[in-house]
Amino acid sequence: MRLLFEIDTKDYNINGVAFIRHSARCINIKNGLVAMVYSKKYDYYKFPGGGIDDGETKEQAVVREALEEAGLVVIPNRVVPFGYVHRISKSDRVGVDYFVQDNFYFLCKVEDELKEQILDGYEKEEGFTLQYVAPQQVIEVNGTHPHGPKSFTMLERECKVLEILLKEGYFD
Repeated sequence: MRLLFEIDTKDYNINGVAFIRHSARCINIKNGLVAMVYSKKYDYYKFPGGGIDDGETKEQAVVREALEEAGLVVIPNRVVPFGYVHRISKSDRVGVDYFVQDNFYFLCKVEDELKEQILDGYEKEEGFTLQYVAPQQVIEVNGTHPHGPKSFTMLERECKVLEILLKEGYFD
């Protein structure tokens, strides 16, 4: 899978303790709009997806996470690698100095019918909801609105991936 870009905040002790957790993210585009999870509480958008569990493939993770976070039923044989973002940044976890994550993005076809979301505690608290939105709206909201304690690095990452999709003609 191709490297889309790297994010290295260089604000951490590289000789310290690392926490490594990779993720898989769903890109679903319909009629010029992209499926995004919207946080009502903190006013931001992110691609449906999350951590890859032990023993799970990246493809299995994107299918599971898209269903849990957004209610999207990804068709397993319609998952195509798009690229990944490599991120290293200071950790906010106690006893951990820095965080390493490869965020794997997949172009996914989904069934027309949505299922009920299966949200965890923080996702419920943030009011995660699925929205199909114009990529420019995501870039505008994530880049200019206040988002409380949410990581600007994560919001910037999603905008950059959308900019690559736009540049490569996925919304034409």
